[in-house]
Amino acid sequence: MGDQRNIVHLDLDSFFVSVERLQNSRLEGKPVIIGGLSDRGVVASCSYEARRFGVHSAMPMRMARQLCGDAVVIRGDMDLYSRYSDMVTGVVQEWAPVYEKASIDEHYLDLTGLERFFGTLKWSRELKKQIVRHTGLPVSFGLSLNKTVSKIATGEAKPDGGLYVPAPKVKAFLYPLSIRKIPMVGDKTYRRLRSMGISRIKTLSQVPVEMLEHVLGKNGVVLWKKANGIDHTPVAPYSERKSIGTERTFERDSTDVQAMNALLVSMVEGLAFHLRREQKLTSCVTVKIRYSNYDTHTLQKRIAYTAFDHHLITTARELFRKLYSRRMLIRLLGVRFSHLVHGTQQLNMFEDTRELVSLYQEMDAIRKRYGSRAIGRAAGYGYTRR
Repeated sequence: MGDQRNIVHLDLDSFFVSVERLQNSRLEGKPVIIGGLSDRGVVASCSYEARRFGVHSAMPMRMARQLCGDAVVIRGDMDLYSRYSDMVTGVVQEWAPVYEKASIDEHYLDLTGLERFFGTLKWSRELKKQIVRHTGLPVSFGLSLNKTVSKIATGEAKPDGGLYVPAPKVKAFLYPLSIRKIPMVGDKTYRRLRSMGISRIKTLSQVPVEMLEHVLGKNGVVLWKKANGIDHTPVAPYSERKSIGTERTFERDSTDVQAMNALLVSMVEGLAFHLRREQKLTSCVTVKIRYSNYDTHTLQKRIAYTAFDHHLITTARELFRKLYSRRMLIRLLGVRFSHLVHGTQQLNMFEDTRELVSLYQEMDAIRKRYGSRAIGRAAGYGYTRR
């Protein structure tokens, strides 16, 4: 038992709705839907009161309004949510020896070793209190021997609760639950498993692993392990330095601002596609230029979490405008996205219509098939692509 881990999963309850309720207490207890306001918009988040009517995230706003006519519909404010997300991370950072920011509203903490000094359950409850005290946001947690079980436990503890599943009770906890509760089971996998007569985690855990591998490939093996409470994935220490970037050194030093802007667009498009493919979001953009005399300058800006080109291009261009003030020859241009977290572009559905989201999906499908440079904005073609 010496190598057994203690992993906490923290999840902010109906995060966007909770932040809106801090701004306007009259929203308490009411069905609230957050997303694009037009009929073409999509639900980004909704309160528990709205969920009772069948509303859920990623649903077309028109359908959500039909299901819940009394709902208060709010256009989301990603800037505000990003600030609150960072406030929560600040509290976690002060308390936790090792933590991973898994998404805008989720953290994993590795408390292994702490049990010798404090009870980990008591410690987790105290951290929950600290988050509520510092941010006013309701939060739930699950505590168990690995990421999978602690995340499922959080789901069972919601709203505003905490659940501890000690190692000897893991199977008793998991087995009666629906296979939908396993984090990686989406609609497609769920339908596939149901067609095999599998609806509970216990049944899934008893299916021969070879059969699952045959039906679902490598994911089948991972799924079987999760159903048996096995998950060795480490808590990856969260670092603001986690980033992706690209830079280009010119064959000839240049002052061609138009070409620079075109290259910037092309670079941002490539990096944003990489973010979406990895299902990540960024909240910090850095632009770097190196002059012909090797002076190097960088400028960065914190932004609302996003993976959409049109937001990121605007920020990158703004930074470039501020940086390039000396009108000297430029030798190198670079862009970097940092403060990365897992998430999907649904977080940006407050202002973006489904058509725009569909356009991104279509463009990404073409890139996946024919290469990342197969399609892009005309503005990015002013500079020769390699």
